Amino acid sequence: MDTKLRTHTCNELRASNTNNKVRLSGWVAKRRDHGGVIFIDLRDRYGITQLVFEPECKAFAAAEKLGREFCIHIVGVVKKRKPGMENNTLDTGAIEVYVDSLEILNKSDVPPFEVDERTEVSEDVRLKYRYLDLRKPKMSNNLVFRGKVIKFIRDWMYNAGFLEIETPILTSSSPEGARDFIVPSRVHPGKFYALPQAPQQYKQLLMVGGMDKYFQIAPCMRDEDPRADRSPGEFYQLDIETSFLSQDEFFELMEPLLIELSKKFTTKKIFKVPFPKLAYKETMLKYGTDKPDMRFGLEIQDVSSLLKDTTFEVFKRALKDNGSIRVIVATGAADKLSRADLDELTKLAESLGAKGLAYISLKDDEIKSPLIKFLGKDMIDTIIEKVSAKKGDIIFFMADSDKKISVIMGELRLVLGNKLNLINRELLCWAWIVDFPMFEFDELSRKIVFGHNPFSMPQGGLKALESKNPLDILAFQYDIVCNGLELSSGAVRNNIPEVMYKAFEITGYTKKEVDDKFRALINAFRYGAPPHCGFAPGIERLVMLLRDEVNIREVTAFPKNKAAEDVMMGAPSEVSDIQLKELHIKCDMIKKSERASLPKK
Repeated sequence: MDTKLRTHTCNELRASNTNNKVRLSGWVAKRRDHGGVIFIDLRDRYGITQLVFEPECKAFAAAEKLGREFCIHIVGVVKKRKPGMENNTLDTGAIEVYVDSLEILNKSDVPPFEVDERTEVSEDVRLKYRYLDLRKPKMSNNLVFRGKVIKFIRDWMYNAGFLEIETPILTSSSPEGARDFIVPSRVHPGKFYALPQAPQQYKQLLMVGGMDKYFQIAPCMRDEDPRADRSPGEFYQLDIETSFLSQDEFFELMEPLLIELSKKFTTKKIFKVPFPKLAYKETMLKYGTDKPDMRFGLEIQDVSSLLKDTTFEVFKRALKDNGSIRVIVATGAADKLSRADLDELTKLAESLGAKGLAYISLKDDEIKSPLIKFLGKDMIDTIIEKVSAKKGDIIFFMADSDKKISVIMGELRLVLGNKLNLINRELLCWAWIVDFPMFEFDELSRKIVFGHNPFSMPQGGLKALESKNPLDILAFQYDIVCNGLELSSGAVRNNIPEVMYKAFEITGYTKKEVDDKFRALINAFRYGAPPHCGFAPGIERLVMLLRDEVNIREVTAFPKNKAAEDVMMGAPSEVSDIQLKELHIKCDMIKKSERASLPKK
């Protein structure tokens, strides 16, 4: 007796299979009754096959009772569709299967939404019934795509001589930027593990241990707020560390992986190989962000020197407060943007902290701008010439602190790029961002803090830390970015204890605090720790980029929602008093009003 549930998938049968007896299993995607004949679209993750139940078929009566998403198994014979009845939108559209027998493997309640791409469904409903959402071809194909990307990466890494090594999930809490998820210890009352924000310390310890080319598809857990390109709670990254390589040698080693992924999984053209290296300071000036989208122009220009003697109060005040005056020349905007568009851009700027948005419009042969009466015609002409504006352009102005201008103009540039259809969607503009500041001044705490990664080597080493203004020190830190998406941060690591102590001292840590927080790392560095460097591209972001998705939840099997909840599993959830007692924990709920006053990290 043949007990196979399927001999083929629902995307496998072709005209060459005509008259073959087959077994198929899957879900009822659609049922149609036509003149006494029942047609069923049977779906699995591979595709769809049309089933035909004729009235004389012994399974006909059972087929009449089939509902959407019933899980069924059939035995039948493959036949060519009649001429003119082929479905060219299906790979199996040349055939259909005439059913001899039907077995209902499992019935289905009426699903809360249509399992197809035509129906809009709210995100929370999709996530609550994610197992149904995953049956949609788009979600299924995205996860198949993700799996292929990960396999390609693993094969490439092994071929390049890397070792795949797993690092612990239960570790100690450390100040790595985001909040830790903490796990209470039952056998050590009052003590806690932390889930790893990243395997940062462990992978550096592997370098001390001689494992000079390490990688892992690593889970990372961070208690941080969600964004379209960031999962709340958890994500995966391609964690990589190498020994005995300089920063540039590391770039040369890893670029081929990103190039081959781009060529294998997209049809897009890579902008430039080797990837451009852009200094952080230059990037912030030109693009207003350290993850620039270089698929279009509209680079930000600084015109502060032109206006250093201005009497216009707004500009004068910005320069007096050590700020700057910057512009974007929006190509062709005078002919393409309506008054309503300009009002919308002004509201955007104001929502980001601007006091307004000044501009000069070069529509036709007339210069239109309220700035003329403040700056004068001669200065307006000088600015137009200096920034190479042409007829049909609009010059947008912003005067404020450098930090605020970067945020506002960076966002304005992206919006203009979309509104003016300037973005080349067929490009992948990979780039390395280098020369990040080692330290920065935190306005909230009024202290010097690490600008990027605390484990990075300062350019100039210990001498720079001892002799230079901390805010002038650059680090051997780098990001890999593409099309406005940061795929990863990385760095040449600080592997010398004296340098590490001094770097942390500048940010307010004592030697004892460093020893307590990074005990294993600082001790290991005393035993001939080699020079090492690495990075960790996010798997979800990489798949988003290659798949042309704009939301990270579309490439994640079971993501949390915007409130960091798993609405399907009901997490986070309360636990029993017995569990709390075993863990020596008393749950004292803080009032919402009191929670709001807790310090933000």
